[in-house]
Amino acid sequence: MIVCNDDHNTFDHVASTLARFIPGITLARGHEIASVIHNAGRAIVYSGHQELAEHYWEQLKGAGLTLAPLEQG
Repeated sequence: MIVCNDDHNTFDHVASTLARFIPGITLARGHEIASVIHNAGRAIVYSGHQELAEHYWEQLKGAGLTLAPLEQG
């Protein structure tokens, strides 16, 4: 699952949202990922089972993050 850079989410919001919904992502790691998103335009935040990816995608989208469409596998 890929989170994309946008003009309306803050680093703190991206970091805390990732930490809240993606298992294994701490707030500190969320800030590292937010920096990658800002600098590279996007970052992979989850790779795994399709059902979990869909679940996390819906949660992140609902929290206002800008996401690339999920690849169907």
